[in-house]
Amino acid sequence: MQPTHTYPIGTPGQPWGAAERDQWRARQVRQRSYAEDVLTAIEALRGRFDVEMYGDVIYGDAQHPAERFPLRGLRSREWQPGLPTVLVTGGVHGYETSGVHGALRFVDTHAERFAGRANLLVVPCVSPWAYERFQRWNFDAIDPNRSFRDGSPAQESAALMRLVAPLHGQFAAHIDLHETTNTDESEYRPAVAARDGKVFEPGSIPDGFYLVDDTDNPQPAFQQTIIEAVSRVTHIAPADEKNEIIGSPVVAPGVIHYPMKQWGLCAGISGARYTTTTEVYPDSPRATPEQCIDAQVAAACAAVEFVLADAQL
Repeated sequence: MQPTHTYPIGTPGQPWGAAERDQWRARQVRQRSYAEDVLTAIEALRGRFDVEMYGDVIYGDAQHPAERFPLRGLRSREWQPGLPTVLVTGGVHGYETSGVHGALRFVDTHAERFAGRANLLVVPCVSPWAYERFQRWNFDAIDPNRSFRDGSPAQESAALMRLVAPLHGQFAAHIDLHETTNTDESEYRPAVAARDGKVFEPGSIPDGFYLVDDTDNPQPAFQQTIIEAVSRVTHIAPADEKNEIIGSPVVAPGVIHYPMKQWGLCAGISGARYTTTTEVYPDSPRATPEQCIDAQVAAACAAVEFVLADAQL
């Protein structure tokens, strides 16, 4: 099949090289401040939680002055070995705003009620360069959420893996907060097809919240608990006419499966029994940005509460 050129960078059918990545990078415009939005919020929580400083992301080249982004997370102050431990991550894709602010709001408004019952490690913004530019990829046109593997080419992914490694296997649950937006179809999917020299095949955007469970470790009761909690905040995405969501079979209302470790997804890094990736739809006429943030908070709370209930069985 002859490739159809649907993106303004590159040659149809040919993967990008350095010149094309430079062209793509030149199109990225800083639109908000990670320091003001995220680091300031984390510092405001320092009196109530331990701040986890786990490295820096540094990007720059001949055309772009070096930028340094301190990587920060939040940890329960009353960390106790033997308690159930839950990892919450957001902003693996920087443009997915509710994941970042949902993680921060969860810590600010709910985390303390789990003190002495669960250990929490929350990393609100894994990809700060992309957060500032409303972008899915990092500076090198790499998707961090396909890069959680040994020898990762993504600085963000490698840094988070180093943070989590000492606790690998100790986590009861890991919930990774994401969004699916209209720009997935208008920008990201055409861009990834162009970058990889492939044909762009138009798809559709699910209208509502859904979850991605692990193909190799499905936990339907965990997913259902989160779906039920979120349904009280915003609507759940229906299956399409093929009984699919974004090309994957729907295994339960609002739930699909991905092979997390095989695909290098963030939710596969912790060794937790219970893992999931959330997806909200902020462009829906039936939801507001605030609802999307609240949906992420509801999902995180439900994940922790499920783990606590499970520990009592």
